[in-house]
Amino acid sequence: MTTSNDLASMTVRERLHSIIFEADTPQGRLFDTLLLIVILLSVVAVCLESMPSVRGQWGVQLRTIEWIVTILFTVEYLTRLVVVRKPLSYATSFYGVVDLLAVLPTYLSLFLGGFQSLLLIRAIRVMRVFRIFKVLQMVSESQMLLLALKASRHKITVFLVSVLTLVLLIGTVMHLVEGQHHGFSSIPESCYWAVVTMTTVGYGDIVPQSHLGKLLASIVMVLGYALIAVPTGIVTVELSRRTPENTQACPDCGRHGHADEAIHCMFCGAQL
Repeated sequence: MTTSNDLASMTVRERLHSIIFEADTPQGRLFDTLLLIVILLSVVAVCLESMPSVRGQWGVQLRTIEWIVTILFTVEYLTRLVVVRKPLSYATSFYGVVDLLAVLPTYLSLFLGGFQSLLLIRAIRVMRVFRIFKVLQMVSESQMLLLALKASRHKITVFLVSVLTLVLLIGTVMHLVEGQHHGFSSIPESCYWAVVTMTTVGYGDIVPQSHLGKLLASIVMVLGYALIAVPTGIVTVELSRRTPENTQACPDCGRHGHADEAIHCMFCGAQL
C-alpha cells in the first residue's frame, strides 16, 4: 500500500501511476473525487441534452461541456496507457474498454454528423457512467463483491442455463394446454409468459384460462420465488470466502483486486 512518504521517492511515472490507479493516498483520493465530479457533470449534461426543450435553449452550452469532458477523459485515458508497463493489457481490460467508450462516441459524431441522434450513439455515451465503478474500488468491501461475482460466474451460468431450459419446457407445456385461443399462440410467446411469471413481474397481457393452466401457473409462481434465492446464495457463499483487498494497482497491467499481503499481481504475475 502506497503512503505519502513513498511518493516523494518515486519517479514521475510511478507517482502518476499511484495517483491515477490507487486511492490510498490523499492525492489518489483527490483524483478519484475530481474524476467522480466530472463524471456526474457529464452524465447530467447527456441527460439534459436528450430533452428537446432543454437542448433547444442550452444546446451549445451542453455540447461545450461534452467536449470539455471528452478532452479531459481523453487525456486521462492516454495517461493511463503511458504510466502502465503493459498498455495493451490495460486497454483490453474491462475498465480500459470502458475508458475508451467514454470518449469514442463524441469523436465519432464528428464523422457521423447526420447520425448524431441515433439512439445507439447516445446509449454508448451513457456507458461512461460505468466509470463511477472505479470509485467503488476505494472500499475493500466493493472489491470483495466484484471478486465474489467473478468467482461464482460458472455456477451462475449453470443456474441460468437451467432456468432457460425450464422456461422452454414450461412454455411448451402451456402452449399445449392453453392453445392459441387463450393467447398462447406459439412456443416463444408461451416462453415469454413463463419468464414474466417466473420472475414475479406479471404483466397480465397473457393469462391462462383453463384449470390445468392455472394450476401450472401457480406452480411457476411459487417456483419463481425459490429461483430468486439461488443466485443470492451462490454469491453469499463466495463472499464468505473472500479476504479484504486494498486499492493497490499492478504497475504492469493496472488491474486492482489484490489482497493486502499480495506480493505479485494475480492477473499478470508482476511484482507489486
